[in-house]
Amino acid sequence: MKMTHLDDEGRAIMVDISQKSTTERIAIASGTVKMLPETLELIRSGSVEKGDALAVTRVAGIMAAKKTAELIPLCHPLPLTSVKIDFEFVEANTLKIIAETKTTYSTGVEMEALTAVSVAALTIYDMCKAIDRAMVIGEIKLEKKSGGQSGEFNREELVI
Repeated sequence: MKMTHLDDEGRAIMVDISQKSTTERIAIASGTVKMLPETLELIRSGSVEKGDALAVTRVAGIMAAKKTAELIPLCHPLPLTSVKIDFEFVEANTLKIIAETKTTYSTGVEMEALTAVSVAALTIYDMCKAIDRAMVIGEIKLEKKSGGQSGEFNREELVI
């Protein structure tokens, strides 16, 4: 399999997307932050001393998606049309972060969704580290993507 970000001599390159068609592209990524149940309850109730952790985290995730090309060296800057950050309380000690990114462009938005989740998780850690330094960030992954040459990807349909 040829690596798209390497030239014939193995040097890093930014992929030429000038010949790719412009289509609507959507990506959904997720990640988790495991913590003490008491910490999660403070987040859920909006009682974190630094402020509304979910509101701050939502804004941080959106900002991160918009800055992805500045953080990941070979990413193209994209005209994002939408970034949404949502949360699920999946266990007594686990917050799930879900990011959905959209664009109508000639390259995908997977990295923007993954970056949004990553920075959102780090923001939860920052907002709550004074009360729970043992938090664990993990399970950051692409859930779905659509649009572009490679077509659809849906993690739920994978048989592993």
